[in-house]
Amino acid sequence: MSRTEGRAEGAGPFTTRLSWSPADGGTAVWESRTARKRGRLTVRAEGELAPRPRRADGVSIGRLRRLNTVAALAFTVGGALFALGAGVAQFGSGTATGAWIYLAGGLFFNTGGYASLLQAINAPRPQTGAASLTGRPWAWWSYEPYRIDWLSAFVLFAGTLVFGVNLLSSLLQGLSLQQVNRLIWAPDMIGCILFLISGHLALVEVCHGRPGVRARELSWWIVAVNQFGSVLFLVSALAAFTRPATGSLVNEDIANWGTLTGALCFSVGGILQLFERP
Repeated sequence: MSRTEGRAEGAGPFTTRLSWSPADGGTAVWESRTARKRGRLTVRAEGELAPRPRRADGVSIGRLRRLNTVAALAFTVGGALFALGAGVAQFGSGTATGAWIYLAGGLFFNTGGYASLLQAINAPRPQTGAASLTGRPWAWWSYEPYRIDWLSAFVLFAGTLVFGVNLLSSLLQGLSLQQVNRLIWAPDMIGCILFLISGHLALVEVCHGRPGVRARELSWWIVAVNQFGSVLFLVSALAAFTRPATGSLVNEDIANWGTLTGALCFSVGGILQLFERP
């Protein structure tokens, strides 16, 4: 059996929403984020006005719930630690102390990024010819760049790893100005750009095409708050460039406050994500 009267929505090569008529009649609608985060699709039988949710199997639902909790808590704690580190740096309690706090926060961001990737890898998939989701064998890794959810999560995870280079390098002593910009500032910038790319892909996924405002959807708020945090991180990174002529940052206050407010955005996004579960 195969799907009939199928209609795909998304952007470019990515499909974010798929509608089809299953073999037993009616209309089934699969959305990539809903399937990945909540483990369900919707089905409207012939003659019914409102669609009904249809969940994946219990094993898949349990996996998604656990991974969502790990990712949400990791970003909440990681964001709080980044905000604390920025506060320590701003109010002069010692750069070494702030660097270690940042490193601890970075480990939580790594955990949240990988948990998000695992959620995309192990999300249930729509079953051909039927109005249901099929669970997948557990996997620690996959390569699926043609899927926007996988690509967004992978770029996010890569960004957290690049931030790790920045955070580890900040613990080194006796670096020259050129080394500071190359080992600390450059990875910071690259990580911020990867976060922005991931956030843009997530917005495209939520909006099923061109990014817009969907104020009634929890998923849109989560993505939008995180993307705003990524913008603040980028502003902070730009202000943290060390000018070779003077040996000082472009603007230390903007660098610290940008990190602090951006990190709080990720904490808020993590708290909201706790409610986006099966």
